[in-house]
Amino acid sequence: MPSSDYDSACLPDLLPLYYRRLFPFSQYYRWLNYGGVQKNYFQNREFSFTLKDDIYVRYQSFSTQSELEKEMQKMNPYKIDIGAVYTHRPSQHNTVKSGSFQALEKELVFDIDMTDYDDVRSCCSAADICSKCWPLMTIAVRVLDRALREDFGFHHLLWVYSGRRGVHCWVCDEAARKLSVTARSAVAEYLSLVKGGDEMVKKVVLTDPLHPFITESLKVVEKYFPQYALQDQEILSRKESINKVLALVPEDVRNELLRDFQNERHPEKRWELVNDQASRKQSTAKKGHYFEKEIMLQYCYPRLDVNVSKGVNHLLKSPFSVHPKTGRISVPMDLKELDSFDPSAVPTISLICEELDRPRTGEEELEDVKENEKDATERRKIRDYKRTSLAKYVKLFDRFVDGLASSWKGELLRKSDLEKEF
Repeated sequence: MPSSDYDSACLPDLLPLYYRRLFPFSQYYRWLNYGGVQKNYFQNREFSFTLKDDIYVRYQSFSTQSELEKEMQKMNPYKIDIGAVYTHRPSQHNTVKSGSFQALEKELVFDIDMTDYDDVRSCCSAADICSKCWPLMTIAVRVLDRALREDFGFHHLLWVYSGRRGVHCWVCDEAARKLSVTARSAVAEYLSLVKGGDEMVKKVVLTDPLHPFITESLKVVEKYFPQYALQDQEILSRKESINKVLALVPEDVRNELLRDFQNERHPEKRWELVNDQASRKQSTAKKGHYFEKEIMLQYCYPRLDVNVSKGVNHLLKSPFSVHPKTGRISVPMDLKELDSFDPSAVPTISLICEELDRPRTGEEELEDVKENEKDATERRKIRDYKRTSLAKYVKLFDRFVDGLASSWKGELLRKSDLEKEF
């Protein structure tokens, strides 16, 4: 099968191989067990599997990594979702007294989907994406990552490509996992600037004085706006697009800009005219006029599905799940290489399974001879994904979990010191 071609009809044949030899169960369990600091943390976690023909199986839970592996290899889910940590094992939720089965904790999560930007991108719509609109996801990651780290003090953020048209963020700090619904809602509202549905023309309204968060977010947006909005989306090049932009400015300014645009065809120069009008308005008006900033934010600012972030018991697609329509693996993203991240270059399940079939190198065969029988299965699994395009993403995930581990060690030491005192 050519590596670039993915045929969804082959998924039932590829998934058993993927879960048997490539899925990074060891790192995955290590992540969701959080160092075993809290008793039954992994055991009380909900997993949901979507099987062939859209059969949906909720409230799965597992005692050990081995049990999770066996069940996933038996069921070969088309999609894996991760839910909350509950008061009881989710698999036993039907046996628990009514009302006592409650979601206790979950990572603070964010879901940014390209379909929410359809009113500000002209290159694609719905589930389609391309290099001209993908920068919207780059901006979203940059804006939210800065805010979550600097404004809220979180450290352990796992950014994941969804496998098709969006990105997810898992904030894994202990403080984030323990947030109440009210606190999650407050964080989500703080980060939300674009408000209103399709019927709303102006979706960003700024007031004096500008909040420092908005000022910092604008620094990110301003960096990408000329290339994304003026060049790639041509928002000031076509009549229809120009009218949409001018609908966001005061009426007197709109009329002046329409006249000025008759004499200036270059999009960057037209944007300068918008900025000039905003400066003029700000110097004469009693209250701040920020329409040029409102335009930039409306076209580029992250659009969050706040309901995903607010609920403790909301499910979110798991890292390393396969997207059934594209075949792409949902992989962690390296923020150091964010600007060059290409969703079309993310490996498909057909590619990595094909890479497994390639002849082994002499070095790999030598490793086989040296291999200790005791660790043979685990080592072979590690070596298997290392032979594929999945390797760099598993390594990234490994590094993320190592970073988390330092916080677990601190918590375990604190607990043991407390125990010594009593």
